[in-house]
Formats: sequence, structure tokens, C-alpha cells
Amino acid sequence: MSAEHPVAFEALAGYWLGELPAAEAEALEEHLFGCAHCAARLEWLAALSAGVRGAVRAGALALAVSAPFVEAMKRAGLRVREYRLRPGERVECTIRADDDAVIGRVRAPLAGVTRVDALERLEIGGVLQRETRLEDVPFDLVSGEVILIPSAAALRKLPANIQRLRLVAVGEQGETLLGDYTFAHTPS
Repeated sequence: MSAEHPVAFEALAGYWLGELPAAEAEALEEHLFGCAHCAARLEWLAALSAGVRGAVRAGALALAVSAPFVEAMKRAGLRVREYRLRPGERVECTIRADDDAVIGRVRAPLAGVTRVDALERLEIGGVLQRETRLEDVPFDLVSGEVILIPSAAALRKLPANIQRLRLVAVGEQGETLLGDYTFAHTPS
């Protein structure tokens, strides 16, 4: 590693999250002491991470995340309410005043899948309010999960509602349904 060959972003992110093996982390750290370019990229990553954490903590952000991100939220002291669903399932859910985030962990048959899109529908009183498509969401092949965090601030403002989630695999042949999930939200 040198300034001419900067550290890959994935390696910097792994270092920042503490996910690198000790020997690899040590070598990267040594590189950072001598490479202003990579050190500046790590500082940018730290600032971005702080901004995302702040936005999640404030409940201002909706996003799809990885399991290590959820674990980092918990280690940081965030109070996380989790709901787990399999295809075709429905869950009664809420967000309480002391919850920092609500997480939907949905399982899907992901073997052979390279891209997943999430289609969300919000219905209040049986009337469609909005439809949203999140493209190319992160997923974990090993656990077979997609993890979604809705905006806590927006969720707190909603009356009783139904959020329907549909996961689709997107490939050269078009789209294949992976699963439908229903979140029946009741205000606390």
C-alpha cells in the first residue's frame, strides 16, 4: 500500500468497523501513519459515520443496512426494537417513546441472487398513501436477510397503518418475487 496505491474503501470501512483481522488492521494502521491521502479518506469515513449515526439516532433517516451496522448501533447504546418476518408473514408492530430505532429483519430465499429491490406500500385506513422502491438494497446471503430501518421520526407521526413490503430479485431475466411481508403499525 502506498499513496500511488490507496487502500480500498472496503478495507477502510472494515478497519473503521473493527472487522479486519488483527494483522491486516495493524498493516493498514501503519500505512495510515505514512499516507495523508488514506488518512484523509478515513477521516471522511469517520465524519460520514458520525453523520449517519446522528441521523439514525434522530430518527430522520430510512435505510437498508447490514447486520454489523445493527450490532454497531446496539454497541453505541441505541435502543433498537426488532421485528423478524418470513415471506408471507404479518407482524403487529409499534415504536415506543424510548426506542431509537425500529428494525425489520425479513428473510428471503437469496441463493443465486445478485441484486434485491424493496418495494414498499403505505396504507392508512385502507387508502394507499405512497409507494417507494429502494433499489439494490444490501442483503446477507448467509443469514438470508434484508434489514430495513424506517425513519423513527416519520413512524412516530403516523396513525395506525399497514406497510407492505415486497422483495424482488432483479436480474437479466427481469424480476422474481422473493417474498411479501406486512407490518401492521399501531402508535404507542
